[in-house]
Amino acid sequence: MCGIVGYVGEKQAKPILINGLLRLEYRGYDSAGIATIEKAGIKCVKNKGRVSDLNNISSINSLEGTIGIGHTRWATHGKPSSTNSHPHLDNSGNFAVVHNGIIENYADLRDFLKSHHYNFLSETDTEVIPNLIHFYYESGKGSSQKRFLKAVIDACKMLKGSYAIEVLSSYYPDNMIVVRKDSPLVIGKGENENYISSDIPAILSFTKDFYLLNDKEFAFISRNSIEFYDENNRPIEKQAKSITWDAGSAEKNGFADFMLKEINEQPKSIRETIGSRISANSESILPDLNLTKSFLKSINKISIIACGTAMHAGLAGKFIFENLCEIPVEVEAASEFRYRNPIINEKTLCLFITQSGETADTIAALKLAKSKGAKTIAISNVVGSSISREADYTLYTHAGPEIAVASTKAYTSQIVLLAIIAINFAEKLEKNNQKIDELKKDILLLPSQVEEVLKSSDKIKDFAKRIYKEKDVFFIGRGIDYTTSLEGSLKLKEISYIHSEAYPSGELKHGPIALIENNVTVVSILTNRLLVEKSISNIQEVVTRGAKTFIVTNQELNYDFDEVIKIPKTNSLISPILSIIPLQLLAYYISKEKGLDVDKPRNLAKSVTVE
Repeated sequence: MCGIVGYVGEKQAKPILINGLLRLEYRGYDSAGIATIEKAGIKCVKNKGRVSDLNNISSINSLEGTIGIGHTRWATHGKPSSTNSHPHLDNSGNFAVVHNGIIENYADLRDFLKSHHYNFLSETDTEVIPNLIHFYYESGKGSSQKRFLKAVIDACKMLKGSYAIEVLSSYYPDNMIVVRKDSPLVIGKGENENYISSDIPAILSFTKDFYLLNDKEFAFISRNSIEFYDENNRPIEKQAKSITWDAGSAEKNGFADFMLKEINEQPKSIRETIGSRISANSESILPDLNLTKSFLKSINKISIIACGTAMHAGLAGKFIFENLCEIPVEVEAASEFRYRNPIINEKTLCLFITQSGETADTIAALKLAKSKGAKTIAISNVVGSSISREADYTLYTHAGPEIAVASTKAYTSQIVLLAIIAINFAEKLEKNNQKIDELKKDILLLPSQVEEVLKSSDKIKDFAKRIYKEKDVFFIGRGIDYTTSLEGSLKLKEISYIHSEAYPSGELKHGPIALIENNVTVVSILTNRLLVEKSISNIQEVVTRGAKTFIVTNQELNYDFDEVIKIPKTNSLISPILSIIPLQLLAYYISKEKGLDVDKPRNLAKSVTVE
């Protein structure tokens, strides 16, 4: 979950590396560091803290090299400290490495290297890598490019786990080697310069042409060439891919925080995700998903597998698929999926949802599903991501770069795309045409309706000022509104550090109501007209016990609640797309009242690329 960046070119590397790391801080921000090759060899500057803190280290001013690597850390092995920060050097100081991932057998490798008289300064798993490279380099012969490359390849063959690695060597001051396995890494192609990064947005302002590495592929990079090799040191050919994202979409553009910007971008991200896939008067168009009627009739269930916010989108999707397609749907946490021997086979259709396309647990779950014969569909926001190269089919949300750690526009775009897929399946299965046509019309209204919801931000901000000091908040809802409660609760936990729980409204009296006391805030979502009376009854139960109430609804309520946020009426199957937005704003404004870093909440990273 760390972020790595690299540069090989004619310009001074330091400012480019710092710029890239600042854009990658959503991947980790416990510590940071950069290394460049200078006339005297490799020079490294690193420390505990944010990337911006590197500029306070006087020695950084001496870095003038035109080739370098950088790292912003989310700590796994070893607490955040200057010593544990990357880059890490080998004992000779001739090889420097930055690494994103986890080396699972690092303890055994340490013992092996110690037996060959290598010493270790840090507590990290990464420090074994430069020393392994040195070990294999010393056992090689000559000083050619092939010796350097072979040493890196041989070292990587010893590694178990996940990694994206950049390697510098003072013996090869014009070159860098990079490799990936189960962790993201892209190479941006420039004119007499090349860029390396964990994510495309970090270097999108420099280039739009990218090489996407597959697992165990190595790149030998200079300022004017990139050579690719497989794990057997055989040359391979790769084609650059042009990325159409606007570089400005990775900037705040006048907003105080990326999260607020991304909340306000939801009308656009939903509109882009809908695109030409559906229209009011014709069948849905999903050219990248050519599943037949006979296949859909043959499956006995759909499994939706994801993590965190993406899993909550999947829970909303369950209601849509079951209602439109009449196919049973299971929703599972990817982190648990592999460890219970899931009953899936060629009659199972598996959907995997991940914003980044790099979520380690989700990718591992997909590989298991494929091994059992299931057909697999990936839903991602990042073109060319790892999961898109593993799945049988990939459909993209077109939300644009999402920088804030807490996901907002990706979530609503995922539900929109799930609804479109469900419509496509229902049309092929020749289900209720009137129901499908009505849902299409409602989906097409969503962008303008989201704009209406965003106008409630001042009212939500005022309520946030009243409750930001609270220690516990509860979220309740029935049916599909419960899925929104789960996501609203997660948003609040992620960025405000307030303990919150979500419950189905009808479950309150089965235990959780014991937690309701005077002045506790209860957030209730109420969008299904068929459940109004029962939901109001549950809300009255908490009001009777002294709770403050924050209601998000599209129904007419003649009750005196503390705060009611009205949202437009829509089909209940897609209501979470509208009802989550007030909860995103509530979490945002509470966090701002507490003076917290909204975009970079503690202990979290944007893309969870390790299990």
